[in-house]
Amino acid sequence: MVASHGQADSTILVIDDSSTIRRSAEIFLSQAAYRVILAEDGFEALAKIIDHAPALIFCDILMPRLDGYQTCSLIRHSQQFHATPVVMLSSKDGLFDRARGMLAGANAYLTKPFTKDSLLKTVREQLQLVQQVLV
Repeated sequence: MVASHGQADSTILVIDDSSTIRRSAEIFLSQAAYRVILAEDGFEALAKIIDHAPALIFCDILMPRLDGYQTCSLIRHSQQFHATPVVMLSSKDGLFDRARGMLAGANAYLTKPFTKDSLLKTVREQLQLVQQVLV
């Protein structure tokens, strides 16, 4: 059985050091029939990106060891995953934070705490943009 909008083959990676944020994102995305992979920080995420090749990555900015900007930049420099959409997650909604995220290569920016609607809207928009590029 195939989920609507081709979601069954859409794996989404959520990188956040907050278990509450990871769990919320996992519930919202799973309910919408996406396959969800979770990581607590950038180092863990990089291994999971290679193993699962997600269609979309949500990345917290403030994390231990490897922050979201560094993680996003490493993904952008990867031969295999440079085109994978990355959405920065942050409780900060300042212009500087958004600009720094874009400079690191982020495709979009989602402020925490997010709602189910805002999370799924961001996923749909980013995956549609990828589809348009592939067509």
